[in-house]
Amino acid sequence: MTRFLIVPQWQGSPSARAMLLTDGAAAIAGDLPRRDTTVLDVPLEAGDSLGTGIRRLSALQRTRDMVADQLAGHTDPVVVIGGDCSVSVFALSALDTSDVAVLWCDAHPDLNEPSTSPSGAFAGMALRAVMGEGEPQLALSPGIPAERVVLLGARSIDDSERDALSELTLLSRDALDDVDSVAAAVRATGAGRVWVHIDVDVLDPAEFEGVSQAAPFGVTASGLAAALRRLREEVPLAGATIAGFAPRSPADAVLDLGAILRLIGAVA
Repeated sequence: MTRFLIVPQWQGSPSARAMLLTDGAAAIAGDLPRRDTTVLDVPLEAGDSLGTGIRRLSALQRTRDMVADQLAGHTDPVVVIGGDCSVSVFALSALDTSDVAVLWCDAHPDLNEPSTSPSGAFAGMALRAVMGEGEPQLALSPGIPAERVVLLGARSIDDSERDALSELTLLSRDALDDVDSVAAAVRATGAGRVWVHIDVDVLDPAEFEGVSQAAPFGVTASGLAAALRRLREEVPLAGATIAGFAPRSPADAVLDLGAILRLIGAVA
């Protein structure tokens, strides 16, 4: 049985519309089975950087601890619904990741560090933290090695992220033309399980609008869902994240929920 953990965190986002992430999380939660869904009471205040290069660090730490409390002692896969991308870091930090690969589906690589980030927003550093690098108060320890990280659909890349990209397995949107390509890339990492992170901005703006930072030439929801279903036939799921849904209005949320539910169905 799949459990759903709703984490409506906005404090890691660089967007001026970050608070819309809480509306997106609530919209998704409304379409999930209530008995299998837990909604975290994420603090609304911005928090403090605590002298680091990460904005709102104190609020992020509180949310991380709440996620850890929810995942402690559970062995079944959980689908975490964000909120911003950093909720994946918090979920993974609560797991034994010694045999876990990460499939990171995102228009942005999220590979900045505090010293290179143009915004100071932790969501843009999330994958770097998963790899055990960046701010020690939030990074995984031990981190997931680069050879067990597959990055799919990244196309809006900061110059400061390019060196780190060379260490990862990269898949473009064209990789989804072959439904086996994602499964093959994850199998090649040698991992026994996989965590699937989906920032919905990986989808093409022509079919999905509810994101803060849209980037053209994304993947289709149907293509990604098919690849994820094939992946699950090959590699057991450690868990998954759906993040980044920021609809401008309830009516806009309804238009995008079909694509989101298709992706949830592929990982749940």
